[in-house]
Amino acid sequence: MQSIKSKRVLINGELIPASIFIEKGKISAIKNYDEEGEDFGELVIMPGIVDTHVHINEPGRTEWEGFETATKSAAAGGITTLVDMPLNSSPVTTSKKNFDIKLNAATGKLWVDCGFYGGAVSDNLNELRELCGSGVLGIKSFMIDSGLDEFKFVTEQDLRNILEVMKDFNLPLLVHAEVFTDLQKGTADNFSDFVKYRPHEMEDEAIKILIKLCKEYGTHIHIVHLSSADSIEQIRNAKNEGLNLTVETCPHYLYFNADDIPQDDARYKCTPPIRDKANNEKLWEALEDGTIDMIASDHSPCTYDLKAKKFSEAWGGIASLQVSFNAVWTKARERGIGLEKVSKWMSENTAKLVSLNKYIGTIETGKYADFAIFNPDESFIVEPDSLHHKNKISAYHHEELYGKMHTVFLGGEKIYDNGKISNEPKGQKILRIN
Repeated sequence: MQSIKSKRVLINGELIPASIFIEKGKISAIKNYDEEGEDFGELVIMPGIVDTHVHINEPGRTEWEGFETATKSAAAGGITTLVDMPLNSSPVTTSKKNFDIKLNAATGKLWVDCGFYGGAVSDNLNELRELCGSGVLGIKSFMIDSGLDEFKFVTEQDLRNILEVMKDFNLPLLVHAEVFTDLQKGTADNFSDFVKYRPHEMEDEAIKILIKLCKEYGTHIHIVHLSSADSIEQIRNAKNEGLNLTVETCPHYLYFNADDIPQDDARYKCTPPIRDKANNEKLWEALEDGTIDMIASDHSPCTYDLKAKKFSEAWGGIASLQVSFNAVWTKARERGIGLEKVSKWMSENTAKLVSLNKYIGTIETGKYADFAIFNPDESFIVEPDSLHHKNKISAYHHEELYGKMHTVFLGGEKIYDNGKISNEPKGQKILRIN
């Protein structure tokens, strides 16, 4: 039997002295701190981060990222479980055949546990039922151009058809909630224009449609990467009605703000865009009152040349996987928000989204021994060479972040320890059993 201990273990929302006993990869007992075991002293032992929004891009675009580099980055950042989006891989995961190709591509390349989403587009309705039953943890759709011709956006009627199929499966429909409006016009040659031509109304109108559909069908709808604080009230009202609606935001919407972003730096370009500081404040408030349920990275990497193009042509996406927890904790710490809330947003509630909360997300007897062990008060500078992403370009370059990771356990085994990643991949593929 293996055991670890610390004077600060996050259990039931409190940091307490405790010893954790591990057998066969799971927590077998939680006892007093004075038990024998590997002692991490004052370092915090927290549940491993569960990141439910990651673009790994393999197969087909492994020059952008890949299972090995993404999961090594995750391990270094305290993430023990992630869920891969159905794009920007090629082929996109819109059929069981393509899902099987992706599963094969992931074999032997996982340093953390990895689940997968399927995609619902305008022309794969005949594939959707089989895809829903194939082991995916959810289905993803775009209400606006995804940037890829092979992953087409869906209309309100398409969403109705999708929900009609999904009502037979206990899966969430994750939606990129933006629609074209008359306000979207012109070419965005700098960041200010990008925000101007991608206004919050695009999100607000899309979310209005999703709330209506959620009420009609009762199927779990999840709004990904919320950036518009103007949608918070309608989301709050929908939740007060008891609708099966969940919402995430991302570290970059909480850490950065449009007022401080360099005009021509495409590292900050993403969709929906990062908005002003007042908007950020409202997102934090909505997290604290529970209107926004969770935070996920939306790690969306690309090659250097795709970011080096002129702003209007550059790829929109922020690479952040390895530092996503640190970015959130840094800003939460400034606001006096405790680790118990950050863990709820980034481990417990994300695990619930994909129905893995019986196994991960909190430190409890019977759950997997997945832990992030770190010093919450130690800072570090994000240097490009410290990132394990395939392309080490990130909006977080040279930022000072808190919560330096010390050791990470996956199923009771160390996958990251004092700056070193394990030699062998220990991660498993996670498939949904319906």
